[in-house]
Amino acid sequence: MTRTLTFTIAAEDAGHDLRYFVRRRLGLSARVLTALKYEGEMRLNGRHARSVDVLSAGDAVALVLFDAPGDYEPIALPLTVLWENEDFLVADKPAGMPVHPSPGHDRDSLLHAAAWYFRGVPDFVFRPLYRLDCDTTGAIVLAKNKFAAGAVLEKTYMAVCEGTPPESGVIDLAIGLKPGHTVERCTGIGARAVTAYRRIAADGAHSLMAFRLETGRTHQIRVHMAGIGHPVVGDDLYGGKTDRTNRQLLRCTSVRIVCPVLNTDKTVAADFTPAQKRLFPALFNVERENKNHPAAVWAEAG
Repeated sequence: MTRTLTFTIAAEDAGHDLRYFVRRRLGLSARVLTALKYEGEMRLNGRHARSVDVLSAGDAVALVLFDAPGDYEPIALPLTVLWENEDFLVADKPAGMPVHPSPGHDRDSLLHAAAWYFRGVPDFVFRPLYRLDCDTTGAIVLAKNKFAAGAVLEKTYMAVCEGTPPESGVIDLAIGLKPGHTVERCTGIGARAVTAYRRIAADGAHSLMAFRLETGRTHQIRVHMAGIGHPVVGDDLYGGKTDRTNRQLLRCTSVRIVCPVLNTDKTVAADFTPAQKRLFPALFNVERENKNHPAAVWAEAG
């Protein structure tokens, strides 16, 4: 969606050019500066401006980024909104819904649901800031404009895993496509992948775990936990048992959105659903009683 930002130049920025103000003072990327030149507009005191124009105290600067509408089919699918403002929407993605259309999911993706939600917006663009696997649930952030697309995100994931992993640790194992497969990944080949984890609760057979990712490889948490012998429950692709659920019990439970140019620093929580908690009541009873469990500490630290 087209977005315009306006600023009044302070005395300390006088004498610098517009490029300096955009890159250094506002902290916007070179990509955004290029987009302002070719996909938007820069105005100085109401007139078209160039990045080399020198600023004076009191000048009015307007930065505009236009969006061309995407060609999406809006379909009336449920979309649970956890939080929304002018620049971002955080949705609670359910299990079984891919982020983008895919084989077997031609008309039931998050894209279709968002297109329906924004069907009255003429220049809506579907712009998720990360991807969740089809059966992974929880918070996913949509940027409503190109400025918002540059936000820094800090996510916490939680999962129920088989067995009792160590209390905390870091898994540093490369992940790549398993030879001879088109979907399944394995450790030991491919690109470096780093996952930090903490155990929240355990009942002997299963553990409730919290995760922070230092990298963003496909299936990273699922592959790493299987790689250390503790696959995610319900994840039959990587060895998780399916006696209680046939969907991986992995969820993005918290995301912090930081975007100074849009005055945004917001943490959105996405707790496990009641149906998910009923599958392992002992684990979630402990989690609920422990107000200082590591997932909460991670969220508060963000």
